[in-house]
Amino acid sequence: MDRMDHLEHLDRHLVDELAQVARETVRDELREQTRKQRRKATLYAASGAAALYAGAALALTVGLALAVGLPDWAAALITAALLGVAAYLLRGAARPHPSGPGSGHGVGGDAPAVPSGAPEVPPMPPVAPGVGGATGVPGPPAPGGSGAAAPRQDGTDPEAPRERG
Repeated sequence: MDRMDHLEHLDRHLVDELAQVARETVRDELREQTRKQRRKATLYAASGAAALYAGAALALTVGLALAVGLPDWAAALITAALLGVAAYLLRGAARPHPSGPGSGHGVGGDAPAVPSGAPEVPPMPPVAPGVGGATGVPGPPAPGGSGAAAPRQDGTDPEAPRERG
């Protein structure tokens, strides 16, 4: 019996050692990944700052070029208007555009915008599986049909495995 106790103690010691090594390995790997991400974020921030200064220099150049033929105040006003139009166009390019008024649920339309604090909800089919024909209107299955659901309009397969990001 004494030998079994000794083996059990060795097993426990081995498990503790392996757990410690695994913890240290994971900790080191996370530190390395964090260091790489921190460096990448710093480079993006520096790139953004440089782009901001480049944009300011471009705006100054446009203003000075306009000031050659116009009064200084008019050149500054035109430059400000150009920057305002550029900002408006860039904001519009960043927003999703619905394909028409009241759309967002139809074929080819974008999904409605989700507020930034709202939880993600998986898309729902227009009708319950096995109900309705090809039009998506609830009703009895089509004659000679197998009773299967109409294809989903968003092109996703509810039976397919999902990737989580």
